Amino acid sequence: MINKLISDIKKKNAPIVVGLDPTEKLIPDYIIAKHIREQGETLEAMGEAIWEYNKGLIDALYEYIPAVKPQIAMYERYGIPGLNAYLKTVKYCKEKGLTVIADVKRGDIGSTSAAYADAHLGEVSVGGSRLRPFDADFATVNPYLGSDGIRPFADVCKEHNKGIFILVKTSNPSSGEYQDRLIDGRPLYELVAENVAKLADEVMGDEYSYIGAVVGATYPEQGKILRKLMPKSFILVPGYGAQGGKGSDLVHFFNEDGLGAIINSSRGIIGAYQNEKYASYKEEGFAEAALAAVKDMKEDIASALR
Repeated sequence: MINKLISDIKKKNAPIVVGLDPTEKLIPDYIIAKHIREQGETLEAMGEAIWEYNKGLIDALYEYIPAVKPQIAMYERYGIPGLNAYLKTVKYCKEKGLTVIADVKRGDIGSTSAAYADAHLGEVSVGGSRLRPFDADFATVNPYLGSDGIRPFADVCKEHNKGIFILVKTSNPSSGEYQDRLIDGRPLYELVAENVAKLADEVMGDEYSYIGAVVGATYPEQGKILRKLMPKSFILVPGYGAQGGKGSDLVHFFNEDGLGAIINSSRGIIGAYQNEKYASYKEEGFAEAALAAVKDMKEDIASALR
């Protein structure tokens, strides 16, 4: 799957992943109102509103981006109807040829971790059939329970040609409370990165590994170090746009081949119509505003890399 992602990044000249993180504040009011009229003030109404919103975004963006990253918590909060919207979103994105990075941040041990891996990337048995529950292409994984939590995901990646992005240095302000703690004079995130690099060697694609890392755009200096520690891992870089990251912060996340990183923006894209810069699109043009924001992001990154 990493080979397809790289191929699409090259073809579309866009090392960009759009975070499909729908919230009530981001979904246009007219979409929510429509489904409340039809189904009342119910979880089902919100599930359908999320799906309509996502479909509009996907239809506008799929020709211009290689990947999407739905954050499952934004769907789980609406219970089963929300998860139904998540599943429909994943399936529709794959129909449109997009790589789906399931932002699930799972991290557990033993059989529990294996169950998460099967649910999001692998297969389960039902009688004599083998079925794929969510069937994303990549998943995000929390490594801070140790290798017991990561190994089941790596095994599923090998079996099904899927991938994972392991949290190494996250973009949130408090990440340093634990990730920056010194162990033998080195920050913990560097030790995690070294273990990611070792695992990456076991699950290689043509150019890069199926095992990637998450490093926040808000920490460009750490990104420079981590890029060298994980030369064969693609780095998923959150924090662009709404969290403060910009194109000039991103240069060191890429390798000399111009590859090695994919930059995520969520609210800055899917909620672009609420930004003064794109306000002329109004609510009804939320998808067109998102496309305009993608094109601006693409140019910002390309300018920085030049």
